[in-house]
Amino acid sequence: MPQPKLTKLELQIMDALWARGNASIREIQESFPTKNRPAYTTIQTIVYRLEAKNAVRRVKKVGNFHIFQAAVSRDSAQRKLVDDLLALFGGRTQPVMAHLIESGKLTLEDVKEAEILLRQLESKEGSK
Repeated sequence: MPQPKLTKLELQIMDALWARGNASIREIQESFPTKNRPAYTTIQTIVYRLEAKNAVRRVKKVGNFHIFQAAVSRDSAQRKLVDDLLALFGGRTQPVMAHLIESGKLTLEDVKEAEILLRQLESKEGSK
């Protein structure tokens, strides 16, 4: 099943669900910092959109409210974002890597970890 494309606010709501497991709309809203906290109805609307995108699901009803949980993993949502970003660059990683390096967001430690992952992937593909 294709992963849904998520907006910044949708990702913030998903973060609350990934952190808590299950949460009501009120609990999701209260997970936002008090300053600039979205209105309850805004969170409700976005949660219902996420439900329509199959990114969240209702797990139970308590009184007059529902409890929701993430239906997609953080890892798969992050992979979708990275794939979408790379698509903007025609699939080329070099411009993204150059920006990360120039902005100081990519450290030598990050590069070493990436090298380890590449070597592991290479050895897996070599053993097939």
